[in-house]
Amino acid sequence: MSDRPDNTAIFPGTFDPITYGHLDIIDRGRRMFSKVIVGVGINPEKKNLFSPEERVEMIKPLVADMINVSVQAYSGLTADFALNVGARFILRGVRDIVDLRNELQQANTNMIVGDIETVFILTAHEHALTSSTLIKQIVELGGKDRTRLTRIVPESVLRQLQERLH
Repeated sequence: MSDRPDNTAIFPGTFDPITYGHLDIIDRGRRMFSKVIVGVGINPEKKNLFSPEERVEMIKPLVADMINVSVQAYSGLTADFALNVGARFILRGVRDIVDLRNELQQANTNMIVGDIETVFILTAHEHALTSSTLIKQIVELGGKDRTRLTRIVPESVLRQLQERLH
């Protein structure tokens, strides 16, 4: 499958901040697709801590050794972004049944409006309960145990979170 020239996927999200769970999905997805574009988007239902440009710059060094992965910000519909970059697939991680229910609705919509397939990857068990929102709350409320926090997010991300929140 990965030797097909039209085998590009996007992995969209807000990534505010990116976690090891996201990085695991990117790493596993890049082995399935010839190219993975991490699409840093805007969700109007979420209040972001970092700008899209800051999030792109946060992610780039973390995927620099993944030769078939790139990162870019986008606004608007995810289906339009996929079409604009020539992607035929949307890659999504699923942590639990709640995620699956929400993701199925989005996947069906993207199929209807953009004729784009969605591929789901189950989140690895060590990342199943990780969420960017939870990590921000822990840091904001004073969580300082670097050893524990760097099991969830890379050191560089933790440093930026602590600088922004304190």
